[in-house]
Amino acid sequence: MNKIPLTVAGAESLRAELQQLKSVQRPSVIAAIAEARAHGDLSENAEYAAAKERQSFIEGRIIEVESKLSNAQIIDPAALEADGRCVFGASVELEEVESGDVVSYQIVGDDEADLKLGKISISSPMARALIGKSSGDVAEVQAPGGIREYEIRDVKYV
Repeated sequence: MNKIPLTVAGAESLRAELQQLKSVQRPSVIAAIAEARAHGDLSENAEYAAAKERQSFIEGRIIEVESKLSNAQIIDPAALEADGRCVFGASVELEEVESGDVVSYQIVGDDEADLKLGKISISSPMARALIGKSSGDVAEVQAPGGIREYEIRDVKYV
């Protein structure tokens, strides 16, 4: 199976989710199933069906998170020696050439991406256009509205 790139923070987030699933949600759903069974006839018991469905979701998510963690390639951006180039884990400050708007993004793994937090996926068109470029370079990004140009103002590894 392919390695899944994750930042240190992304791996820690998955570990915390796994802990929550195993120690809180799994016991909670087991108790809900036991309570629903105590109500009698399981064939017409909506509480039982809902609890079993929830249990199935939790167990599936546990397997998914464990698989991601076992196949993770954890990359610490602070330990990178990339000579100012945009690489996985780098935080990049960009200026859109046309409008002059300044934005900042961190290039992270697919599971960590959250545009509201300024984290873009390594597989996104923006990140693919930035990888390998240095401060002062211009990256052309194919956006739905056409090609946009961004000048890289700063690259940090935090």
